[in-house]
Amino acid sequence: MKHIKYLLLSTVVLGFTACNDVEDVLEANGETVETETPIALTAGDLDLSNYVAVGPSFTAGYTDGAVFKAGQENSYPNILSKEFAKAGGGAFTQPLVSDNIGGLLLGGTQIAEPRLFFNGATPERLGATPTTEAGIILTGPFNNMGVPGAKSFHLLAPGYGNLAGVPLGLANPYFARMASSPNATVLGDALAQNPSFFTLSLMGGNDVLSYALSGGTGVDQTGNPDVASYGGNDITDPAAFGQIFGLMVSQLTANGAKGVVTNVPDVTKVPFFNTVPHNPVPLDAATAGVLNSAGAYGAYNAGVAAAFGYLVSVNVVTQEDADMEIAKRTITFTEGEGNALVIMDEYLTDLTAINPALVSMRQATSEDLILLTASTLIPLGTGVAVPMGDELVLTPQEITNIQTATDAYNMSIETVRTGAGLGIVDLKMILDQATSTGWSEGDFVLTANLVTGGAISLDGIHMTARGYAALANCYLRAADATYGSNFEASGNLVNIGTYPTNYSPMLQ
Repeated sequence: MKHIKYLLLSTVVLGFTACNDVEDVLEANGETVETETPIALTAGDLDLSNYVAVGPSFTAGYTDGAVFKAGQENSYPNILSKEFAKAGGGAFTQPLVSDNIGGLLLGGTQIAEPRLFFNGATPERLGATPTTEAGIILTGPFNNMGVPGAKSFHLLAPGYGNLAGVPLGLANPYFARMASSPNATVLGDALAQNPSFFTLSLMGGNDVLSYALSGGTGVDQTGNPDVASYGGNDITDPAAFGQIFGLMVSQLTANGAKGVVTNVPDVTKVPFFNTVPHNPVPLDAATAGVLNSAGAYGAYNAGVAAAFGYLVSVNVVTQEDADMEIAKRTITFTEGEGNALVIMDEYLTDLTAINPALVSMRQATSEDLILLTASTLIPLGTGVAVPMGDELVLTPQEITNIQTATDAYNMSIETVRTGAGLGIVDLKMILDQATSTGWSEGDFVLTANLVTGGAISLDGIHMTARGYAALANCYLRAADATYGSNFEASGNLVNIGTYPTNYSPMLQ
């Protein structure tokens, strides 16, 4: 009813403002009603004639675990381009895929999975075969230079779009299908279009996300990343990231282009890491008894106590430290709900030299984050009969690694963008809001709850179409605040309610 009321009101106003000034009035039922002349849209200091979007998955419109045509059409850059068209914006081209199934083929072999849909109980992959062949190179240039999976340094790497490198893990199939040449760079192809306006989204996101998605297995216990490799699950060195981000901004602005960038959210707050609880295991008394017996975890508990007793006796550890780690590593199950998962933890003291059976495992606590991918393994006994691998868990130390790097990235982003006079969208604050009080946009409050929240898609990481539309509004407000445009004041923000939160499985 709220929308109907405003629609009727706008119809009345439009019917009369053609022949009335701001000071004119209407007589309605004997009451004096003032009217307002609509504010004309202006681009301010912006030249929107050639908008180029650069970034990883969010820029590409990745959603529900895949790139598919409807997702690309509802990408935030494509949504922005429609608003920009009202203020002098030009055509906006995208490297569209062939279907709404999602996924990719390479030489007829599937190399990326179809999109997810909600089956009424849980997210599930479409049971269809992708039709988009990565080996068919598209003719550009493309205004949307979003490359799913790209880290910061990938955007500068020659050969990242070389199709021959895709099977070797040395190149990206999404960039390969749109690169201007095998030796092209993402940034180079963007610069070749001489953009008048650009967005640079989520630089640094994959630089920490790949580590998080691996359960922190990409960095050893000393925290030393390997930043030279194309692949791997390492955290990019913050100093290297700062140099890369600065270089990209300096080149994008060299010819006077203006732009809006984002900072990096705390990826540990997305539903992929916050949907599976640390203690989801219900047990009956008999099963709990078996697990606690000397033939199962009881023997492990006794062995840990004996090993630390030895380490104390030879003055390797103090009694206080030994007692703390024994308590942390003691595994106990009880009858009923709420039993914690057994997880591997590489940060525990390595006891295998004393007893090879004493692997580094413990029960999870509320400070650990269980990856969404573990949800299908827990019913099969992972985390109960056998410990859950480190690749399925983020421990507090690994969470700290991610957050420390993210904070460092954001300091570099703020320094560089301030110096260049660029606008910014605070993605970190947006995700914080979505995971706490909710992200308010128009008539909607979006949250980060999986399936039902509206902000995050079924993959638990990337946004829904409605989330991307809300993000587009944030870009418009940032442009208004930085460059004097008036998208918001003139009523040219996006109605996010016209964008879906879930796609039907029939859409293929």
